[in-house]
Amino acid sequence: MAGTESQVIAVELERVESKIPVLFERDDVFYSQIEKRPGEIVSSISMRQPLEINPGGAFGHFNSDGGDLGLGDMPDYDKAEINTVELKYALQWTTRRKFGVDSTRKAVVNAFRRDLASAMKEYRRGCDSLCMTAGNGVLATITTVTTAGGVCTITCTTDGFGVRLLRKKQPINIWSADLTTTLYTPNEVKISYYDGPNKTIKIPDPSTVGGTTPIAGTLIVASGLQTAPPTSILGVPYHANSASTGTWLGFNRAATPEIRGNSVAAGGTLALAMPRLAINKIGDRIGINNNYKLTAWMHPCQKAAYEELGFEASIINKDAKEQGLDLYFNDNMRMAGAPVKCSYSWDKTRIDFINYDVWGRAEFYPVQWYKDDNGNRYFVLRGPSGGVATSNLAYIVSSWNLYVNNPAGTSYISGLSVLSGY
Repeated sequence: MAGTESQVIAVELERVESKIPVLFERDDVFYSQIEKRPGEIVSSISMRQPLEINPGGAFGHFNSDGGDLGLGDMPDYDKAEINTVELKYALQWTTRRKFGVDSTRKAVVNAFRRDLASAMKEYRRGCDSLCMTAGNGVLATITTVTTAGGVCTITCTTDGFGVRLLRKKQPINIWSADLTTTLYTPNEVKISYYDGPNKTIKIPDPSTVGGTTPIAGTLIVASGLQTAPPTSILGVPYHANSASTGTWLGFNRAATPEIRGNSVAAGGTLALAMPRLAINKIGDRIGINNNYKLTAWMHPCQKAAYEELGFEASIINKDAKEQGLDLYFNDNMRMAGAPVKCSYSWDKTRIDFINYDVWGRAEFYPVQWYKDDNGNRYFVLRGPSGGVATSNLAYIVSSWNLYVNNPAGTSYISGLSVLSGY
């Protein structure tokens, strides 16, 4: 009888590819731009941003032939107040996990070192996600919920984010639609399943831990926010907001139109007139002589919609020679003069015209590895006996916030249709 391959499989060599692909994104494109802005170092007391909010004086005619010049006035000043919020990214591992990859004779890569290096990328990605929120830490809006076997399957198709701002294994809380009560009280839960293209996640049913099963309209909120209403990073939709209700850094939007942003309501498909109008609304507010440089931030779906407008106005001239075919425009796009910048984490229904000179970053303490008074940044847990456990912790921490020193210098297009497939 002939020998078979199964008889020698014990002496065969195993090949393990040393390059490890990453099957998810760690985008931080907007946060990386804001991080480059000079940070204002603040204490635990609110930072004060002085604003010249109203003009002064009394302009008019007078009679030089004995007429009364009348009384005058002066400009009005007020202040916006900014508080920072504390953020953390926690790591935990067992000693055996570390020992298992600490030599090239054991593993193709030192996963422990790799994981520490990628931790900062994950922290930055989390900050980028919060920059897309309206100051309340809301990362997704629940559209439908189905429950089976103690697991809630949640779809989020209500807004322009879907589940993009979430992560698998991310701890979250579920809040009521009015952000007054939490459904996971006092516990949080980790996302056990994440399907970005289908805008679906799975979590343990809150009713199994003394909470309430979420319903349509309830909100997924970032971890660590337990006090109503939740307060987080004051992101783009908080500052670039033309609403006449609510507040902005202590101002009543209804009573103070000077602190409202500018907007164009699309109500459907992007049209060429909209970007120019959005930009001109800034000039109408702060004047033609202000040198403001804008960048048009958007999801790639709106870049594609803009490109389709270009297709309609394009004529292809074929030279009398062999040529390659590329019917698309390159990435050097501008929208009413503003360079186009894309982020897959941006609201798909919105385009924002960002002037970096009006955006700032208040910083109580910069991003860093948390260290105790002895300089240790790795911390050992304790076992049930009180002895040392073979489990360790490390944290990345920071305290900062976004602010805008001139809301009249912000503008956006809202209510845009999302192209099919996105």
